[in-house]
Amino acid sequence: MGIRNGAEVLAGLRDGRAVFIDGERVADVTRDPRFAGGARTLASLYDLQHKPELQDELTYISPTTGDRVGLSFIEPKTHDDLRRRRVMVKHWHDWTLGMFGRAPDFLNVTISSYASCAEAFGPEYGPNMRAYYERAREGDLVATHSLANPQTDRSTRNVVEQPKDLVARAISDNDQGIVIRGARMLATLAAYSNELMVMPPPSGRLPDTEDAKPFAIGFAIPIATPGLRLICRPSLARPGAASPLDHPLSSRYDESDGMVVFDDVLVPWERVFIYRDVTMANTLHRRTDTFPPSAQQFVIKDLAKAEFMMALAIAMARATKVDEFQHIQGCLVELINHCEVIRSCILASETEAHISRYGILLPAEGPLDAMRFMFPQMFRRACEIIQLIGAGGLFMVPSAAELDGPLSADVTRFFQAANADARERIKLFRLAFDATLSSFSGRQQLYERYFAGDPVRAAGGLYNGYDKEPHLARIKEILDRFEREANADEA
Repeated sequence: MGIRNGAEVLAGLRDGRAVFIDGERVADVTRDPRFAGGARTLASLYDLQHKPELQDELTYISPTTGDRVGLSFIEPKTHDDLRRRRVMVKHWHDWTLGMFGRAPDFLNVTISSYASCAEAFGPEYGPNMRAYYERAREGDLVATHSLANPQTDRSTRNVVEQPKDLVARAISDNDQGIVIRGARMLATLAAYSNELMVMPPPSGRLPDTEDAKPFAIGFAIPIATPGLRLICRPSLARPGAASPLDHPLSSRYDESDGMVVFDDVLVPWERVFIYRDVTMANTLHRRTDTFPPSAQQFVIKDLAKAEFMMALAIAMARATKVDEFQHIQGCLVELINHCEVIRSCILASETEAHISRYGILLPAEGPLDAMRFMFPQMFRRACEIIQLIGAGGLFMVPSAAELDGPLSADVTRFFQAANADARERIKLFRLAFDATLSSFSGRQQLYERYFAGDPVRAAGGLYNGYDKEPHLARIKEILDRFEREANADEA
């Protein structure tokens, strides 16, 4: 089949899926005003694949069918493969300003990484992972995942100590497959996805007991599978806004987040990757090499987002001529530096890439790990800088509908800026408001903070896993040298 276009992607979402929001079931996520903007954005990404001038940068020839498939599915063997994947990911996230963070390329990269190390899943389930990757790649499927358990008792990370009827687990199996009951949360993009992948939480550890085995699961199923329900948070799309220009980001890039409920869902055996294997669940992320490729993807997204925020800040400063003040220039230089540091981390990770034990070229983790911790702070700072530049003007920016309303003459006169007429200034400041002050922006900031896992636990893991001995030895050597030199001076 190969690459799909936007119309085909939208048609694939009209499958009777059980999506609930605001206390009601959604008949069609592609037409419901709370979801339609995100659906159109998703479709537009797939339409880009068919643009002749972009096709070689967004797709490649399938090694099995000869059809064109999405380049985010590539299994990189060379530095050029990594570069091509970077270019592809950057195109998609430039298109969405980095604000549609869980675009399908994220799971495409993750699935291809699992497939590259399919043998790590063992002889029984490894072939399933490889076959699933082929199905996703050749069908150009939209996938998401759900890794977090419901927040019930956060005083313990032991899932066995949680109420057993809440957390997703395997309750039985038969000749057709395994049966899943319970829930998983934070399924971003699930309302727009064809497939849901469920794998062990990266920050959780199961005890090596019989009671823990039902939670040691990994599988993928269609979103429209009987018994699977999505409970989505309220939409940020603001469908009732007076003008679509009032919330230009919210109306396009709300990915939706949801709780996934499994009501005795049957998962066919060919879609099972882990079953009742505590050791595999606890060591999955060490056995496989999925973090560096996934990290490359989300740091490229970070760059697209940082470049958009920088451009927005510069445009606002230029419009009102505050870019003539040195303290504002200093703020804008911060944003320029953000972009250059992120770009440098991406290039360093590619330059220092190495061949994995499975024969795949992996980006270096160090630069990507650094950005994993730095970007949430960078994004919050970018929001703050834009707020400082806009100042009171962000409070008093009217609806774009006022430009054509009964007071249009007043609006045209009183809402102009030094370097922008009223129409341009209102559009610009409405964009800035949505990027930094709206509910959409609040969700973006929270998403960046927790997207790559709990930052406290992640920092602990990075510190404990970091090779500190050479650095400790260096300090000892320096102290010893200084002592020798001091003794020589005294002599």
